[in-house]
Amino acid sequence: KFNDKGELVTSGGRVLCVVGLGGDLHQARDKAYKALDKVHFDGMQYRKDIGHRAL
Repeated sequence: KFNDKGELVTSGGRVLCVVGLGGDLHQARDKAYKALDKVHFDGMQYRKDIGHRAL
């Protein structure tokens, strides 16, 4: 949603999906987490175990 300043803000729940593409699972996972490093907002939480067992 947008706040009264016209800025895009989160309003709860699952608000974003980040995907990484690569030649294998390891590369794809690394790219996804590097992209995630550029995302910041108050209360942000994310899983750190996606693809972990498959590697």
